[in-house]
Amino acid sequence: MEKRLYRSRKSRILGGVCGGLADYLNVDVSMVRLVAILAIFVGGLSFLVYIALWIVIPEEPVVYKEPPREA
Repeated sequence: MEKRLYRSRKSRILGGVCGGLADYLNVDVSMVRLVAILAIFVGGLSFLVYIALWIVIPEEPVVYKEPPREA
């Protein structure tokens, strides 16, 4: 199964971009958020990149689990 980049439904504060990147890169979401905040304060273009990723990256699909059947 191939690994896909999605915006997170569980680890979101604003748009789920940092949570999705953390899941994809298999790192702690706090580290990704810290890097994103630092990048926004250091370079002004980073906020526009975040907004673009919010638009481009699809949201994580909803997985419905079938309830167990009674015998």
